[in-house]
Amino acid sequence: MNMILHGLEAPNVIHTNTLAENLADLQEQDRYDVVLANPPFGGKERPEVQQNFPIRSGETAFLFLQHFIKILKAGGRAGIVIKNTFLSNTDNDSVSLRKMLLESCNLHTVLDCPAGTFQGAGVKTVVLFFEKGAPTRKIWFYQLNPGRNLGKTNPLNDDDLAEFVKLQKPFADSPQSWTVDAKTIDEATFDLSVKNPSGREEIKHRTPQALSLIHLSAPPRLLST
Repeated sequence: MNMILHGLEAPNVIHTNTLAENLADLQEQDRYDVVLANPPFGGKERPEVQQNFPIRSGETAFLFLQHFIKILKAGGRAGIVIKNTFLSNTDNDSVSLRKMLLESCNLHTVLDCPAGTFQGAGVKTVVLFFEKGAPTRKIWFYQLNPGRNLGKTNPLNDDDLAEFVKLQKPFADSPQSWTVDAKTIDEATFDLSVKNPSGREEIKHRTPQALSLIHLSAPPRLLST
């Protein structure tokens, strides 16, 4: 109906499963300069579909990310929405995929989105911005904080992203943004967790045992009548 309303009464719609395409059969003319996508989270694919990918994960978002990297031309750019747990999960598929992304692409920007940015996602998300063809040297993180709860009647808007757009061009540091040198990333886990160095210090509460020692060591009080 949406296409009919926009004058596309006879669109060339192909009913297929993108992930069922064998990446080994991809030709240069099939590649793209830009990929912008929000792949589905939490889906599962059959083993025969997983065979088409170097990292044979059942997670649809992980398969789509591999697909996007593969279909980009050298120097091609991408902006991909993915759940934020991808940055730190310790399972073999997540670690291998982060390694692939960092080694085959320049992951220059990670936009950390607040809860409620995408309705129905059920998880917090990040947006990965990368270019294909050169390994990652530095990653610029931005922690988006619109200062309000997001929802269906209170969605994210252009004004909320104004500072991100402004700071992203020079990759500037701020209370909401910082840069991580790829050389400092643990090569065993390739952990890319969002850890804002400008954030509040974690409050370290003393243990009950420590408090008991303080109480016992305190001098006795004199009661006066």
